[in-house]
Amino acid sequence: MFRAIHKGLVWLVDRSDRHYLVVLLLGALLLLISLYAASHRLSIDTDSDHLFSEKLPWRQQSEAFARQFPQFSDTLTVVVRAPTPEEARIAAQALNEKLRADPTHFRSSTTPGISPFFNRQGLLLLPPKELESTIGSMLQAQPLLGPLATDPTARGLFHGLDLMVEGVRRGMTEDLSSYDAALGNVAHSMEDAISGHASPLSWQALLTPQLVGANGGQEFILIHPVRDFTALQPGRAATDEMLRLANALPEVKSGRVRINYTGSVPLADEEFASLTDRAVPIAVGSSVLLIFWLMLALGSWRLIVPVIITLVAGLIYTFGFAALAVGRLNLVSVAFAVLFVGLAVDFGIQFAVRLRARMFSERNFDDSMHETAHRVVSQIGLAALATSCGFLAFAPTDFTGVAELGIIAGAGMLLALLCTLTLLPALLRLLSKKEPHAEVALPGGAKADAWLQRNRKGVLAAFALIGLAGLWSAITIPFDANPLHTKRSDTEAMRTLTSLMDDPNTNPFTMDILVKDLAATRTIGDRLGKLPEVAQVVSGADFVPAHQDDKLEQIQQASDLMYAVLNPGERQPTPSYADMRAAARDTAEGIASVADKLDAKSPLRRIGKALEQLAKGSDAQMATANQALTQFLPYTLHQLADSLSAERITMENLPDELKRDWFTPDGRVRVQVTPTASAQKTQGLRRFVQAVQQVAPDAAGSAVDTIKAADTILSAFREAAVYATLAIGVVLMLVLRRLRDAGLVLATLLMSALLTALLARIGGLSINFANIIALPLLLGVGVSFNVYFVMNWRQGMQLFLGSPTARAVLFSALTTGTAFGSLAIARHPGTASMGIVLLLSLLAVLLSTFAFLPAMLYSIGLCQAPDKPH
Repeated sequence: MFRAIHKGLVWLVDRSDRHYLVVLLLGALLLLISLYAASHRLSIDTDSDHLFSEKLPWRQQSEAFARQFPQFSDTLTVVVRAPTPEEARIAAQALNEKLRADPTHFRSSTTPGISPFFNRQGLLLLPPKELESTIGSMLQAQPLLGPLATDPTARGLFHGLDLMVEGVRRGMTEDLSSYDAALGNVAHSMEDAISGHASPLSWQALLTPQLVGANGGQEFILIHPVRDFTALQPGRAATDEMLRLANALPEVKSGRVRINYTGSVPLADEEFASLTDRAVPIAVGSSVLLIFWLMLALGSWRLIVPVIITLVAGLIYTFGFAALAVGRLNLVSVAFAVLFVGLAVDFGIQFAVRLRARMFSERNFDDSMHETAHRVVSQIGLAALATSCGFLAFAPTDFTGVAELGIIAGAGMLLALLCTLTLLPALLRLLSKKEPHAEVALPGGAKADAWLQRNRKGVLAAFALIGLAGLWSAITIPFDANPLHTKRSDTEAMRTLTSLMDDPNTNPFTMDILVKDLAATRTIGDRLGKLPEVAQVVSGADFVPAHQDDKLEQIQQASDLMYAVLNPGERQPTPSYADMRAAARDTAEGIASVADKLDAKSPLRRIGKALEQLAKGSDAQMATANQALTQFLPYTLHQLADSLSAERITMENLPDELKRDWFTPDGRVRVQVTPTASAQKTQGLRRFVQAVQQVAPDAAGSAVDTIKAADTILSAFREAAVYATLAIGVVLMLVLRRLRDAGLVLATLLMSALLTALLARIGGLSINFANIIALPLLLGVGVSFNVYFVMNWRQGMQLFLGSPTARAVLFSALTTGTAFGSLAIARHPGTASMGIVLLLSLLAVLLSTFAFLPAMLYSIGLCQAPDKPH
């Protein structure tokens, strides 16, 4: 059967040579069909969820959760940041109104942390200790707030400070340290006003510092953008429009408010943008370098042009196949084009170099073509089939991203073989011309062969040690399951996401559990909260808190104590700037009179100095100070009154949007679990998932998806490695028909794999979602190169590195390395890591093929070193 196939392939080359015009016309027609199919039926799918089979239990679990809570999918999350909580909240509300008024770009827009419910019931939702501390801070600020209730101006604040000074004078207030943070903010606002610019005082930070972050105010807007799936970045238009609306806000124009964004939609858009970043210059540079290698390998444009045309045609045919058979390119399979070029060019180089070794002689072109086909077709055919098996081995796995890559690239190798046996001979015939004979053997190859023969035992001993080190490296090399580490860290969505990682409220690696009722929710929440791997547990039960009677009593007591602030009665007339300066002077003098009783670092000392300057300053300075000190006072007093009028919360009076986020229609309660900072590393995240699933086996969420995706990938590659090795072994046995010959190819392939692991370990690389696909490439390249030399020896060739085959292999490696190198210099970290591992694999294959394989061949006596090449 093998002989019949061999004769059939030789016949195909001969007929393509003889009827070259017909072949070229058919090739052009197929080219047009492929281009049409690719342009009309091939799409780009940037959804990372589609990289895994929907049949996987964890994917089904994730999809089931997404159906229950669709509002958390396909989002654009805006982060509004400002020096004060009030500024962040006001800007977020203003931007949200603009977004809601634009249904063209935004399907919905909400502010999850801002609502009448949270304004009124926020204190009731706090844990008991935090509620007690917050109310204590409110009451401590009462001396400042009392005068401001009837005189909400700078003068009222100065009078409030007078009361504190009087307390110090009479010994009623010995320790003011609890007021330091609040008074420090007051001093800062005054000092900024004196220097000529307003720095609004946050009364919320003054009243409830426990509820304000260290970096000021931060609010979120959750947007579901309208996406254009005909664009390469479907959500880009919505993101740009959001930024345009945000930049028009006065708070943003002034520089006081910053707008950042993240979310699944911009992350996916940026992922594809970074994958295609600098694609044109990289492609042009790689093409120029590839042509340069072809010139060195082939020496004549009459050989180079057919190889390039054949390569491009095969790539376009593969695009057409992908359009018809798969219909899309995902974030992994989109790399097939580079991989195709890197591998398929080898077939053309092998054919053209062998032809060059024969056609530049006294023989006619037909004889040279026939003899080349007789020598080469079986080798190229076996290499293409083995490489295709390496790719197709991924097709049955659950890692859909690589499975689709395997199908497309596997078929591409067979299409490349077909093009090499039909289109390439036709093009070579079209451009054929008699030229002088040229040497095609690899320079210095004969000396290298002699050295390998003499030192074969030492070479094999060295490779044995390298193999052991490679085995250790393969076992211990780390796997980085964090998909964020394969993305560019300098994009806006990634920078914003990274800035939120350390906050339990915004950490993206969470787990979600659905529990049957509130009682069971509190029970499981208590158990989860005690786990060392857990930083925070939030559930729907938290919005119907326990011990409401005690909390409501505390809130009512605080309301009674703050009665004068909440019900000020008749307000004083608005003072003039002169009145304010007089009040500033009086307060400054009061502070100076008790200076000996104040701590050296007391903010009151700074306030006293600032008041002295304000008392002597201009109306403009006092106007700036008055604006800065009281801008958010009415807003905060209204918020204070609202929060101290909390009412009992029941399931019936929970707002609909809150129910939608935390309860399913059938009454189940959502529990969200957040890990500690250790979960940012793979092992920490795995421990977190395992710990939570011991309590709640059905837990889903991004943390589960990340770990299960890593497990699926590793499992897929283990399966594919077994399938590919078996398939390649079977193909080798069917073609070579000798166990020893097939064993030589597989042993060299194994050494290449071990050497790749060693080089990666030395280079400090870890395996991740992107670079793991180097495995099928290693199989393909390794099998191809090894097959050529083993089959040459079977045909009687006695020179290894000094042969035309070695020249073809070397320049095939250089052209393949150029394609892989274009990935290594990409700005996208995942793509770059894939390119680096591919280059290391290629280096390992070359070392194994050019040193380990001939040393084995010499050692087993399969050949003797000759004096001259065959």
